[in-house]
Amino acid sequence: MITFPPTDYSNFFKHSAQPANAEQYFREALDKRERRYEDLCRNIINDMNQYGLSVVDDFLGTEKGLKILNEVRNMYSAGAFHDGQLVHNMRTDAQSSTSTVRGDKIRGDKIKWVGGNEPGCSNVWYLTNQIDSVVYRVNTMKDNGILGNYHIRERTRAMVACYPGSGTHYVMHVDNPNKDGRVITAIYYLNINWDASESGGILRIRPTPGTTVADIEPKFDRLIFFWSDIRNPHEVQPAHRTRYAITVWYFDKKEREEALNRAKLENSKTNNANAVAQLAEPDSTTSPAPSTVTAAAATSTSTPASASASTVLSANKSLTPASMTTGTGSLNANVANSSCPASNEICT
Repeated sequence: MITFPPTDYSNFFKHSAQPANAEQYFREALDKRERRYEDLCRNIINDMNQYGLSVVDDFLGTEKGLKILNEVRNMYSAGAFHDGQLVHNMRTDAQSSTSTVRGDKIRGDKIKWVGGNEPGCSNVWYLTNQIDSVVYRVNTMKDNGILGNYHIRERTRAMVACYPGSGTHYVMHVDNPNKDGRVITAIYYLNINWDASESGGILRIRPTPGTTVADIEPKFDRLIFFWSDIRNPHEVQPAHRTRYAITVWYFDKKEREEALNRAKLENSKTNNANAVAQLAEPDSTTSPAPSTVTAAAATSTSTPASASASTVLSANKSLTPASMTTGTGSLNANVANSSCPASNEICT
């Protein structure tokens, strides 16, 4: 007969299975993750106040980042991308005849607008949902500095971009020089083992107040934020291998309403639909309310004192955006499919 020594199950489990202790364990885990999330958002606020730029590494983790990358690669392989647009490409023939600069000399990326509800885009939707949560949080936290000057409840759809190597680039520009409503630019990178010394593709940006430049490598699972207006001119330097990025722009409610009213007025005077179309990202739709919120607390690399982390948060309704939507609501019917957010010379 084989006998086994008695097992001390109280030591077998790392934490006791008693209900009260289990509840306490999960509560402590949630509290710890919430503190890390709070630290991440506070770092972003501090960076935006000081530099107008914040860099977050290891935002979602390798597993989720790879799923997003696979979706983007599949879209690109299927031929779903088109040339990035310039505003002057959508002007009348008389207006465009004065322009002699070829679009590919200004920007060489291929793009696709994604809402997330399209087939094969669920992980891109997940990404935008997580960015929404961070933006909503930093916009509503107490003592949030400059971010407290804005009321952010709307954004564009995600612009998925590919620079197909061969020196493709994007010249120095400002996303929103005309007060079209965009206040925050968020870019998520998907480039594994990126070495800028060989592959180029650096995002060169002038942090506020613009006395220096910052060179940001488009590393895998890196998320960056910066101001969309004239505070942060930036460029994509020539890329010598395929470079993927996903960009989302967030609107300030007041500035957006003023921009749309100006466009409507211009449209009524000139009967030119482009006045409104240039202010709208194509085929805008309302995003479904997210049921869960997860994000990785990560390194904010522009703040030397920041500590790195990579913990996924569990669902917490307090972090969920109240009504983060995409597009322009009732203006959707007037939006041409070829339109994009307005800017002065360059449409991003």
